[in-house]
Amino acid sequence: MDYTFLLTLAIILLFTKILGLTSERVHMPQVVGALIAGLLLGPSCLNIVGETDFLMKTAELGVIILMFMAGLDTDLSELKKTGVASFVIALIGVIVPLVGGLGCYLLFDNDASDPQNMLKAIFIGVVLTATSVSITVETLREMGKLKSRVGTAILGAAVIDDILGIIVLTVLTGFTDPSVKPLMVFGRIGLFFIFLGVVGFVMYKAFSKMDRMWGKRRRIAIYSLAFCFLMSYVAERFFGIADITGAYFAGLILCNISETREYINKKMTVLGYMLFSPLFFASIGIKTDLTGLTSTIVLFAIALTATAILSKIIGCGLGARVMGFQTYDAFSIGLGMVSRGEVALIVAQKGSQAGLIDPHLFPPIVLMVIVTTLITPILLKVGMKRETPANTEFSPQEAENMPKTSHI
Repeated sequence: MDYTFLLTLAIILLFTKILGLTSERVHMPQVVGALIAGLLLGPSCLNIVGETDFLMKTAELGVIILMFMAGLDTDLSELKKTGVASFVIALIGVIVPLVGGLGCYLLFDNDASDPQNMLKAIFIGVVLTATSVSITVETLREMGKLKSRVGTAILGAAVIDDILGIIVLTVLTGFTDPSVKPLMVFGRIGLFFIFLGVVGFVMYKAFSKMDRMWGKRRRIAIYSLAFCFLMSYVAERFFGIADITGAYFAGLILCNISETREYINKKMTVLGYMLFSPLFFASIGIKTDLTGLTSTIVLFAIALTATAILSKIIGCGLGARVMGFQTYDAFSIGLGMVSRGEVALIVAQKGSQAGLIDPHLFPPIVLMVIVTTLITPILLKVGMKRETPANTEFSPQEAENMPKTSHI
């Protein structure tokens, strides 16, 4: 038996941790450090670690756990506070980047001989629809604006944004087989959501009962992880839907059981933080080969990054303006949705596995993720200097009395 995988694990964990802590020191999320660690270890720099079957499978576990945690972290109460406003902001904030990414791809790589060319173009758009607001949340908290109406709108829209992105991803991956008819794809997705409704109701009741009977017991965390893996398997095996979709909705089913949710999240965070998440983010960097960059790819990377930034500002800002926010506050909401982070990487990984993202397009995507993550706090601090009623934190009493569809 070859024990090289143990050395690979040790090297990846050390590099991701050291560079993750370095990123944290300069007020950036650790995911940036983990990506850079993968780039350093992979063929782009030191070429110490390469893609292996073991690394691919452990990275897949990492992405499933991350999406399960994203579902658990979904705060349904935020959606109730912002209501229609968040939905409109998220919807337009998905449509504009989708169209922008599609156009950007066709401008640089319009291969008419490729039967999947349009699907690939749309998938680049899907990557741009993603939003990761972890760094936005931290920045708004530092600025004392997290609990403002602008902050609440950003959080609510980000939740809906993720759900819409998952649905678009689900539809698109259904078309990867040219022999499959559109009616069959939508029928399969419809059946999946019916299945989800039935299973969701049953499992919500079951976990609620376990919550009352056992409280914070390790068995609940184990049962929830098993439920996550089962949902991932069923989604892929029986419905032809991405495993991360099953994982995300498994978390969403459990997110409203307050005590259980917090306990499971705590255990999943340890599991992901210690091993699987670093392996996933490092694997993205490892599979990104910068050695073969051409001037066209560099130009595409610049265009993709600019499109990523502008499309979220315009799309989400327009949605906020439609819902009655003043122009300054609408612009602030757009800035808060710029960061792509881990969500875009997860979508890109799924696209790569489905054959919808070519290897030479990974460097531009990684660059886009890093730049949007780095630039978001700077944009927020510059773009939200002025105090307005909508970006000033309100008291808990005001929050409680705020209309469900309040948006100004």
